[in-house]
Amino acid sequence: MSYSKYLKDTNLVGGKWISADSGETIDVTNPATGDVIGTIPNCGGAETSRAIDAAAAAFPGLASMGLMDRLDLLWKLHDALLDNRDTLAELLTVEQGKPLFEAKGEITIGAAYVRWFAEEARRAKGEIVPAPGGDRRILVTKHPIGVVGMITPWNFPSSMLARKIAPALAVGCTVVAKPATATPYSGLAWGALCEEVGFPSGSVNIVTGSARKIGGAIMEDARVRKLTFTGSTEVGKELIRQSADTVKKVSMELGGNAPFIVFDDADIDKAVQGAIVSKFRNAGQTCVCANRIYVQAGVYDEFVEKLIVETKKMKVGNGLEDGVEQGPMIDMDAVEKVEEFVADATSKGGEVALGGARHDNGQSFFEPTIITQATQDMMFAKEEIFGPIAPVFKFEKEEEAIAWANDTEFGLASYAYTRDIGRIWRLNDQLQYGMIGINSGLITTVEAPFGGVKDSGLGKEGGSQGLEDYLEVKYTAVDF
Repeated sequence: MSYSKYLKDTNLVGGKWISADSGETIDVTNPATGDVIGTIPNCGGAETSRAIDAAAAAFPGLASMGLMDRLDLLWKLHDALLDNRDTLAELLTVEQGKPLFEAKGEITIGAAYVRWFAEEARRAKGEIVPAPGGDRRILVTKHPIGVVGMITPWNFPSSMLARKIAPALAVGCTVVAKPATATPYSGLAWGALCEEVGFPSGSVNIVTGSARKIGGAIMEDARVRKLTFTGSTEVGKELIRQSADTVKKVSMELGGNAPFIVFDDADIDKAVQGAIVSKFRNAGQTCVCANRIYVQAGVYDEFVEKLIVETKKMKVGNGLEDGVEQGPMIDMDAVEKVEEFVADATSKGGEVALGGARHDNGQSFFEPTIITQATQDMMFAKEEIFGPIAPVFKFEKEEEAIAWANDTEFGLASYAYTRDIGRIWRLNDQLQYGMIGINSGLITTVEAPFGGVKDSGLGKEGGSQGLEDYLEVKYTAVDF
């Protein structure tokens, strides 16, 4: 096990690696094999409160540290991530299931987020505003918000934490993070790496265990000035409600229901490849996956035929095996939910053109699935699939596709394939989504703001906007 160095079975609180007060632990299993790969502490409110104590105590020192000294630590963190990329990627694949090449890509983009925010922090400038009178100066300055609570999901357990930890540390905020119980080791590895490169004790604290107890302690403590959460819309709304009592700043990256629209004038081969990348990456378990594929009538049959041919080529298996393109789903609950989508679609006239069942590999593997003749009354027209199902809908006119695409409470990512320049601008105006990919099924990049509209969330991660969420603005009037 090359990754044993980062297989931490304790939590990082105030510079010390601790167990749960109760001594209770939680097993962590490999979804590809069902094997238990280790245990983590089942911590709760008491341990989280001590983590907040440590973060609050460390905040003044980190915030007042010289900018270049702080950014030097981030550069060391960036290098440490890349130096240990293969090890961290193997650990990620073992606990989450995604193919190793995807895991390596996740570690790489995590390092890129660290580099981006290390650079962007040097541009977190204030301003001097013209005053109404000549005997006054108006200063607008930016300051780190304080202790930040972070709750991250299991589907991208490293990169989701990267785009929260990196901007927080870059501006001088301290961190209390709760990684997902299903995939905790990638989160704990961030704590180990931050410790290795020299961040002061208490700057980064990682706590595992009960989501309700840990989240409750974070939300109740007024010293936590900001919460950043990636997860379901249902949980996000509850956290927003809880944030009112202590008036926390919140950023929320919530659920999605991404439309993927293919017009008659599209490059069909490119659209098929884009659909496969968008739909089947991480076994369809991403919030920006193509959830509904809308194809114009004139190219519908051609697109479906080519999609089936290319999807059949995908190798399903243990993510550590060479050539695997789709690993297992995270657990059997996820498999049963996907089966529910398939049953609903077929009961309403949908046709399973490929797959549609559990894979012969057993465990939580599921076949890459294509469902044709999809309609707006099927479950996946409204709900996020989070699995390897590609439903293909047929539409006639542009206006119809846009109306169907927007017919959801979600508004995270959307995609469209067309060569019509005018249509591209109409889509930009009319699609109700925070991110739009034109002729590309893979659009996440550290330089751009990642986030949604409507029920898909609040705030942005990445880009210059991602730094602003960890700063607060002060105005100072100076008379002379």
